[in-house]
Amino acid sequence: MAILEIKKYPDEVLKKKAETISEINGDLQKLIDNMIETMYNANGIGLAAPQVGVLKRLIVVDTSPREQNQSLIVLINPEITDSEGEILSEEGCLSLPGFTTRLKRKERVIVKGLDRNGKEIEIEATGLLARALQHEIDHLDGILLIDKISPLKRELFRKKFKTKK
Repeated sequence: MAILEIKKYPDEVLKKKAETISEINGDLQKLIDNMIETMYNANGIGLAAPQVGVLKRLIVVDTSPREQNQSLIVLINPEITDSEGEILSEEGCLSLPGFTTRLKRKERVIVKGLDRNGKEIEIEATGLLARALQHEIDHLDGILLIDKISPLKRELFRKKFKTKK
């Protein structure tokens, strides 16, 4: 396994829509393993393939405490099929290091997709898992955290980001 480079804003790959995965093969399994290792290495709770420069509809998520790694979810071609409620909470992103913001997300989601073996799965999620799934699926559609904040906050972020370069 290998640690992959996590693409950072303003890398253009982060704004592109990922393609549906049509074949589950050895290359995909290797990508999954590398994404899992990369996510854990970065102390993240989720990672989408576009964040490592691969425009495929693939996410990995694990919201369990780091020492447990018990709730690892691999989803191929995930889609939110139902949602309800709203909750405001703090959110960050591995592609936007050092940036967090309070953001409204759906409180409960149902997500369908394929597991790493191609088996159809459905996940009903609330809390942090629901937030992480929504966040990573946004990445598959080229949507970043900063795309969901007010224009004023977005402009402040861009100015702050330029001074960090």
